[in-house]
Amino acid sequence: MKILFLLSSLNAGGAERVACTLVNAWVEKGYEVVLVPCFSQGNGQSFYPLDPRVKVHWLANDLPRLKWLARIVKPWILRKLMRKEKADVMVSFLTNVNVISLMASKGLHIPLIVCERSDPSFQKISALLRVLRRYLYPQARVVMLQTEQAAQRFAEKMPPLAQISVVPNPLPLTLERISPNQQAPNIVLAMGRLVPSKQFDRLIQCYTSLADAFPDWVLHIYGEGPEKGALIKLIQDKGLQHKVFLKGKTNVPWEKMRQARILAMSSRLEGFPNVMLEAMACGLPVVCYDCPSGPREVSMDGTVAKLIPLNDEIAFQNALRDLMQNPLLREQFARQGQESVYARFSQEQVLQQWDTLLQEVILKG
Repeated sequence: MKILFLLSSLNAGGAERVACTLVNAWVEKGYEVVLVPCFSQGNGQSFYPLDPRVKVHWLANDLPRLKWLARIVKPWILRKLMRKEKADVMVSFLTNVNVISLMASKGLHIPLIVCERSDPSFQKISALLRVLRRYLYPQARVVMLQTEQAAQRFAEKMPPLAQISVVPNPLPLTLERISPNQQAPNIVLAMGRLVPSKQFDRLIQCYTSLADAFPDWVLHIYGEGPEKGALIKLIQDKGLQHKVFLKGKTNVPWEKMRQARILAMSSRLEGFPNVMLEAMACGLPVVCYDCPSGPREVSMDGTVAKLIPLNDEIAFQNALRDLMQNPLLREQFARQGQESVYARFSQEQVLQQWDTLLQEVILKG
């Protein structure tokens, strides 16, 4: 099988990480893979490790140097590459790449799977890109999303699509499965960019009334972003300087997860809740809002994590309290959550879903 994989760049990012995971696994299986970054300069570097058997073709190296001219001719240059490579199937990640790939592949009769890496219903994209997506996506052999929630909403808003499939992100292969750390310090952990959609201000508000009741517990928030100043002020206004700590960015998130007791996820919106998934894999019990998209599915409707109605601060606070005061309950959610995500989101499971889909698409021609 030969796969042409199109994506925006090979920089740091969730989509790029998953793409590199997939192509590395595919060449290991003996597939031929050509990876094409469509919107970044060809410097020969990938932020994530790439198997040397993966052929990387930087589209920027084929384009004229004048940026306005490059934008005009890019679909034609990409089409030329598609015809040259003669892949059995093509896979495209992210809306801007999906649109240009559909433009370039029209009439080539090479099946194309376009993949949205966030919930399109809440995605901030230009009006032009939104119109092009609506017009072009019905031409794709498969439109893939990461959650059933997102897929259902998208199908309702789009013209009829040939096929919609749901395949989630896999757990990183390097995330070693070890037993939950029952000796971890009393830390409630939160992670993510310090942006409004993560609602860390709501989390701090929820924690305010818990701080005095649980003097031996602290809240650690990892991440950087534009809300940092406002969160620092909120912590000071609430007198929580010794209870709530903004820890900055970390390059060892799994280590921090294993040195905590609980993960609190206060987001009002998620593309796919990778932090929640990885925390559960690390053996952390989770309290999260039932936001779009993913927490309901990852938590199995709240059976393996505490799923709270969106922005119900009292219920969120009570769920945290239950876990903070009950070690047996923490242990139960930690064990069940870890077993659940490894059974459903391991690389083996997710790659099997991909393989099944690829084979189906190729057989249909």
